[in-house]
Amino acid sequence: MADMEEWKDGLSAAAEDAPNFETQHEQRIEEMSRLLEEKQMKRLQSVLEETEEFEVAEFLMALPPHQMATVFRMLSKEQGAAVFAELDAQEQEYIINTITDSELGSILDELYLDDTVDMMEELPANVVKRVMRIATPQTRALINQYLKYPENSAGSIMTAEFIDLKKYMTVKESFARIRRLAADMETIYTCFVTSGDRKLEGTVTVKDLIMADESAVIESIMDSSAVFCRTTDDQEDVSGMFSDYDLLALPVVDRENRLVGIVTVDDVMDVMEQEATEDIEAMAAIKPSTRPYLKTGVLSLWRNRIPWLLLLMVSATFTGMIITSFEDALAAQVALTAFIPMLMDTGGNSGSQSSVTIIRGLSLGDLEFSNFLQVIWKEIRVALLCGATLAAATFLKVLLIDRLLLGNDSITILVAATVCLTMLVTVVCAKIVGCSLPMLAEKVGLDPAVMASPFITTIVDAVSLLIYFNIAKALLHI
Repeated sequence: MADMEEWKDGLSAAAEDAPNFETQHEQRIEEMSRLLEEKQMKRLQSVLEETEEFEVAEFLMALPPHQMATVFRMLSKEQGAAVFAELDAQEQEYIINTITDSELGSILDELYLDDTVDMMEELPANVVKRVMRIATPQTRALINQYLKYPENSAGSIMTAEFIDLKKYMTVKESFARIRRLAADMETIYTCFVTSGDRKLEGTVTVKDLIMADESAVIESIMDSSAVFCRTTDDQEDVSGMFSDYDLLALPVVDRENRLVGIVTVDDVMDVMEQEATEDIEAMAAIKPSTRPYLKTGVLSLWRNRIPWLLLLMVSATFTGMIITSFEDALAAQVALTAFIPMLMDTGGNSGSQSSVTIIRGLSLGDLEFSNFLQVIWKEIRVALLCGATLAAATFLKVLLIDRLLLGNDSITILVAATVCLTMLVTVVCAKIVGCSLPMLAEKVGLDPAVMASPFITTIVDAVSLLIYFNIAKALLHI
């Protein structure tokens, strides 16, 4: 028993002493930087060969441009293409401008088609012309075809590198075809069964093939009810299908149900990151940007932010107009002024909570416009509970702290009642606004994320002031 405890303690100590992935990653980057600085190029090349492509890309992007080009030329043809696909558009452009046509042709030969198309969408026109001139006629035709698909559609993110089989083939024949084509394919785990006119008939996985007898015919083991999407389907809907059906690859068909490409799980992960980034930026009233923050210029950041700031600033003038119109009421009961920020902030926060919840539900497909009345009814009940709780807490705060502790005799029971009743009504209105605007936005074809915190807060601020002053006039007779 003691030996067992010692063995467990030894394992725990070894686990604690073992460096984690992040530490190993930093150590490799530091080692490559040191070797480059010491000009130990052979040793650096050896380390590069043993390093994952995304780590090499990260190392390259941290280097000055001239050193980046030098190190990139040290990579093998296959690794160079894989690393090139991991680089940002700015680094890709610089690499293309520093290598020969022959070297660029080698990269294009090794790149998967979807990576090539992604690159073409980001590069400036003069670089695109050079790439198209060097690409093979077949690659050029496929690139042109992919670029015609709508932006953010399944067709724009799919790849043409997939294994297609025929339903009359045997398992043995299928494996022979997979081995012959595997080197040029992005994925081989899921294979797609097509007819003579390229129509999708089903799917079969390598696991299915391994488990079946060599003489078995594909038709007997394939899944004929395969999930698929169309070239014009939105990429966000495609990513939802991957999540719903636990897919590794999704076939993409055209209007005639002919298989024209596949979307792989790594592409969907990029889509999910892109869509999440766009939603976050839209919710913060920022025009979405595709470039990393540190590589985005000050003027670009200004252009992305200023339109919404101007709109929100102009819309906020309504708040000032409301306060101005009730100057007489405020003059008659100055104590009301102190509670304006609290009421406006609470209303804005309440609306933001509801909007974020609803936007998430719409993004995940949990909610649709048909659920509008259900959502409103649920949010009203939640708002009544939240509003009542906040009103009770406000009543105690106003009387105990503002009146007794701070000695503000102008705060009466009626003033406290005015603030508390306003709090309740404001929270209810804010949550109704916060849950309804995103759903209405999606109904008319707008991004629900646009109706998030800044926009809703501006509306709720104005509403809360109108509620506050009208209740004050009714209760306090001012």
